[in-house]
Amino acid sequence: MRYLEMRKGRIEIIPMIDIMLFLLVFFIMITLRMIPATGIASQLPQSSTAQDLPRPKIVVTLFADGGIETDGQKLSSIDELTAKLANEPDREKAAVTIAGAGTATLQNLLAVMDACRKAGIVQVGLAAKDAK
Repeated sequence: MRYLEMRKGRIEIIPMIDIMLFLLVFFIMITLRMIPATGIASQLPQSSTAQDLPRPKIVVTLFADGGIETDGQKLSSIDELTAKLANEPDREKAAVTIAGAGTATLQNLLAVMDACRKAGIVQVGLAAKDAK
C-alpha cells in the first residue's frame, strides 16, 4: 500500500536561489541609480595646489561648448541657473563647486560664477585634478 504513505514536503532550493540572485541584481541596479553625480564626464583642468574639500551640496558642470548641468539636469541658460540656485534653501551657507572641462572658456566660467553671486551663494569652489 504504497499510495497511502505520507510524503514529506520538500523545499525546492534552485528556484529560491534564482529569485534571490534576481533580487540582488535588481537592488544593485537601483542603488547605482540612486548615487547622485558621482562622476563628471569632462576633462578637469590640473592644478599643482589643488586641495581636498568636503563634498559640496551643489555641483555645476560646465561643458566645453558652454552647456551647463546641475543635479543631472541640463540647463538652457545662465538665467535658469540663477533661478535654480536662488530657490535653494539656506543658500547663504550652501557650497557650490564648478566642475568644468579643461577647454571651457573663461567667459563661461565667469558667467557661472556671476550667476552664483546673483543667487546669493558666496561659497564657490572650482574642481580640479591634482597634477601630482
